[in-house]
Formats: sequence, C-alpha cells, structure tokens
Amino acid sequence: MPTPNTLGNSGIFPVSDSVIAAASARLRGGGIVAVPTETVYGLAADASNAQAVAAIYRTKGRPDFNPLIVHVADRAAAAKLALLDDRANALADAFWPGPLTLVLPLVTGARVAAAVTAGLPTIALRCPAHPAMRQLLDSCGLNLAAPSANRSGGISPTRASHVARSLGEAAPMILDGGPCSAGLESTIIALRLDGWQMLRHGPVTAVDAEAVLGQPPMPVTSARIEAPGQLASHYAPSKPLRLNALNAAADEWFIGFGDIVGDDSLSLKGDLAQAAARLFDALHIADATDRARIAVAPIPQTGIGLAIHDRLNRAASG
Repeated sequence: MPTPNTLGNSGIFPVSDSVIAAASARLRGGGIVAVPTETVYGLAADASNAQAVAAIYRTKGRPDFNPLIVHVADRAAAAKLALLDDRANALADAFWPGPLTLVLPLVTGARVAAAVTAGLPTIALRCPAHPAMRQLLDSCGLNLAAPSANRSGGISPTRASHVARSLGEAAPMILDGGPCSAGLESTIIALRLDGWQMLRHGPVTAVDAEAVLGQPPMPVTSARIEAPGQLASHYAPSKPLRLNALNAAADEWFIGFGDIVGDDSLSLKGDLAQAAARLFDALHIADATDRARIAVAPIPQTGIGLAIHDRLNRAASG
C-alpha cells in the first residue's frame, strides 16, 4: 500500500512487482514516475514522448536549455540512440551498469524527443545499476529520461521522502527503494574526436576513466551546457552555505567530516565514499533545522572528494 504524502496527494510506494507494473503502465501512458537509482532519485518519463518529457521540465521548473540523461536497459538500447565507438564500448564494459553517463553523437532518426537533447547533436546515456530502476526499464520497455526528482537547482534527493518534500503532489507516484547507495549524481564523460572531457565529477573518477581510456581528460573550455549539473548554481539548500569551516557560528548547523565534529557528520571515519553517499541527505537535514545558515567542514580534494567539492561549490553559489 502507498504511504500518503502529507504535502499533497502523491504516494510513496515501496518497490514490489505490482508497483513496478503500475509504474510501467503510467510511463507507457505518458506519465511521470519518481524512481530510485544508485546515484539519486530520478523523475522518469518516456524519452520518446515529447509531452511526457515536457512534464519533467514543467514539474521540476527546469530550464529548457538543460538536456536530460536517458537511462537505457543495456548497450543494445544505447546503440539505437547514439554512436558508440571503441572507447565508449570500453567504458561501458568497465562501468555499465553503474554511475557513468556518456555524452555521445546522436544517431540520425533516434526515437527521442527533441527536448531531451536540448537541440544538441549529442545525447547523454546511462545504464543504471539499481535493481528497481533496472526492473522498471525491463518492464516498461522504454528508454527513460530521468533527471533528479526535485525542484530544479535544489538539493538532490537520495530518499523517497526528499522527493515528496521537494515536489509534493506534482510527483504522482514515488517508488521507494531506500536510500541511494552512491548518493551523488553520475559521472558524465563526453567523448570527443581527439580525446575526452569530464563534464561532471561523480562516483567514477577521472583516474578510473583514464585507466580505461589510456589518456588524461582534456580541459573543459566551453561554457556551453551539454549535460546536467553544469550550471554554476545547483544542488542548493534554501540557506546560505559556508564551506571549509573548522567550527560553526551560533546560527550555523555544522556538518563535520572525520576528526572535525559537528552537529552531523558526513563520515566520522573520514571515508570519502561514505561522505558522498551522505552528502545530500545531510544537506536536507541541515536545511530543515531552525539554524539560519549551514557550514561544512573541509573535504579532501582527491578521488570522489572532487565530486563532493563540485556539488558543494555549486550549492554555495545558490
């Protein structure tokens, strides 16, 4: 049975075979569904249905120049939408299913709504690993456009309750698969004719990708928005956010890390993977307190710490 959402008429549905079937029917009918992935909860719709994709943008309040990631069940589905070269196949071998999005040349005549790519000649594709999302993809038989299931620019959701709090009755069906294991949006890599670029840091690090591709990334020099997460202000709480804090003022909720203890901690052990998984949940908790501001302890800028810094810097720009 659904758990009522006190903010509206939406429902939170624990994942089951019957709930997956109902969600599939909603998606095939042009509706939207909030669904868990290993990264964050996504707001999914049929990527080939222009009206359904428009509902994603409308529900999130998302600017129409910001393209969407399309989630596919497997590489065969990806090949119907994009041109996969040897490098793309090598990355897929290494990291799919998983938290890696590839920006690739769009196939001529690909069955995808124009708004998904925001008019660009490329498309962002990911094969997710979360069992609920994989079951949904198999059940509905669609490719699913699915940005984070929250109001545009706000804190990303890593729990079903975060989705309900952000979208309320605008999210008619929320599948509850528990907390997201990675807790940060997917890494986004764009493959170019002469190399590759890291468009968004995430759980798959640049070192991980370089080990597969055999060369370091090229710098990102263009200001063009080609993938999600590239806006200067993003992931922002409603309160001012101060970074690299060693202690807190009286009106600040302090999020610690390692030996720096606060009101909450991303990881008492100083574990960056644990910190990544907890980041957005900790920001949601901080945003809901009666403190006027939020402070966050320093995070090492290595490995997935680079992705944590990316999210925090954009959140602090809000």
